[in-house]
Amino acid sequence: MSGQYNMFGHPIQDLDTPILLVDLDKLERNIETMRRVIISEAGIDWRPHTKGIKIPALAHKLLQAGACGVTCAKLSEAEVMVAAGIRDILIANQVVGASKIRRLVNLIHHADVIVAVDCEEHLTALNDAALEASSVLKVVIEVNMGINRAGVAPGKPVVSLAKQIVAYKGLKFAGIMGWEGHTARIRNPDEKKKAIEEAVNQFTASSEICVAAGIPVKIVSCGGTGTYWITSKMQGVTEVQAGGGIFCDLNYRKNFGVMHEYALTILTTVISRPTPSRIICDAGWKSMSEYLARPEPLDLGEIKKLKLGSEHTSIELSTKSSVPRVGDKVEFVPGWSDTTIFLHDHLYGVRSGRLEVIWPIWGRGKTM
Repeated sequence: MSGQYNMFGHPIQDLDTPILLVDLDKLERNIETMRRVIISEAGIDWRPHTKGIKIPALAHKLLQAGACGVTCAKLSEAEVMVAAGIRDILIANQVVGASKIRRLVNLIHHADVIVAVDCEEHLTALNDAALEASSVLKVVIEVNMGINRAGVAPGKPVVSLAKQIVAYKGLKFAGIMGWEGHTARIRNPDEKKKAIEEAVNQFTASSEICVAAGIPVKIVSCGGTGTYWITSKMQGVTEVQAGGGIFCDLNYRKNFGVMHEYALTILTTVISRPTPSRIICDAGWKSMSEYLARPEPLDLGEIKKLKLGSEHTSIELSTKSSVPRVGDKVEFVPGWSDTTIFLHDHLYGVRSGRLEVIWPIWGRGKTM
C-alpha cells in the first residue's frame, strides 16, 4: 500500500503488516555511537554508505550528526540523493557506458560528485565527457585492499594511474578509496585487528607514495560497518564509509561483531495458530531476506524451528503456548538490513511504540 499516513500517533499494534519499522531512539543512539567513534575519537571524516539505507531523509540525519557527505554504490542512488539536496557524494564504483557517463557529468552542475576509477579506459571516457560538459570531474582510484573485486593493486600501480589522471584536463585526482571487506567476518578480535591493520597499512602507503611523487592526496577513504572502530583509528585514513551500522542486524552483530542496538525490525501479524507450538506470520522472504543470516522473532522464547516461505513464516516453539494469538503482532530482527530495506516501499519510524514518521525508500530499485 502507499503508506499508512492516517496512523500517526497510533501504537504499532494498529498498523497493517508486513511493514518495516525503525525504532528512532535506537537509531539515534547507533548514529551517535558511530559519530563519536569516527569523528570525535578518531578525528576523521565520516562519509556513510547509503547503499543499504536508501532514504534521503536518513542521509540528512547523518549529515546533521556531522557526516561530511555520503557514499553511494550506484549512479542512480547518487541521483536520488542529489535530488534530495545532498551535495557531497562519493560514488564508490566505476561508471561505464556513454549514457551513464553523461548522467554523471550532468550531476557535477548540481553537487560535488566524486567517482571511482581503476584503469585508463575509465579515464579517457570520463575526461571526454567532462570536457564536453565544460566541467571537471573528481575521481578517486579504487585500490584492491584484499577483497579481490575491482581496484588496482596497492603501491606503484596506484601512483602510475594517479600520474595518468593528473594529465587529463577534465579530471581532478581527489585520492584513493577501498574496502577491507575480507576482514569483516573474522571472529577472533586479535586476528581481525591484525588483518585490518595489514590491509589498511598497504592502502595508506599507496597514498604516501603518491605524495612522495608530488601528487597531493586529499581523500583516503575506506572502512565499513564491520571494521570501522578499528579502521578509523589507523594513521593515514581520512574518512570512513560505514553506514549500515545505524540499523544493525543479525549479520552485523553475529558475523561482523558490531555491538549496536537492533533498530530495524519487520512487523508481522499472526494469521494462524494450527497447533499450540506453531505460529504462522504474514511475512516471508518477500518481506525479510535470509541472505547471510536468517531473521529472528523477538520475545517468543526458545524457537525449535523457523522456516520462511514467500508470504509466510512458520515458527515452531520449543514448548507449547497459547500466545501469541491470531491477530497479535510479532517483530523480527532482519538477517541483513541491506537485503531487507529494498524489499519495502516505506520505512516506518516509531518512538515509544507509536508511529512518528513514514519515510519513502526512494533509493529502492536504483541499480543503474
